[in-house]
Amino acid sequence: MTEALPAGIDPSVPPSGAGCVECDAVGGWWVHLRRCAQCGHVGCCDSSPGQHASAHAATTKHPFMQSYEPGEDWFWSFETEQAYDGPELAPPTSHPVDQPTPGPRGRVPADWQEQVN
Repeated sequence: MTEALPAGIDPSVPPSGAGCVECDAVGGWWVHLRRCAQCGHVGCCDSSPGQHASAHAATTKHPFMQSYEPGEDWFWSFETEQAYDGPELAPPTSHPVDQPTPGPRGRVPADWQEQVN
């Protein structure tokens, strides 16, 4: 018997891209990336200046995100504020491994550590 997925996780939806949608639109930068487990939106983490992943969850009410960092597969529930294991999502499962953290290359300011939340 297959266990049902919680509402808010769709493993068939691919990520929106290799970087934070909102940061890319304005030439910004991020510390780490997070992927919405429901719609695939890639946003930046809460340490990043834009905090776009959390803003996406608050606006859409999509309850789960997954790390979009290479080698990480944990999920976060915005409803319970807890980490979870979850299903494998549609590839790619992280930003490109040659993309630096913080990133993207060429847009991270020299004083980035003073700008993190």
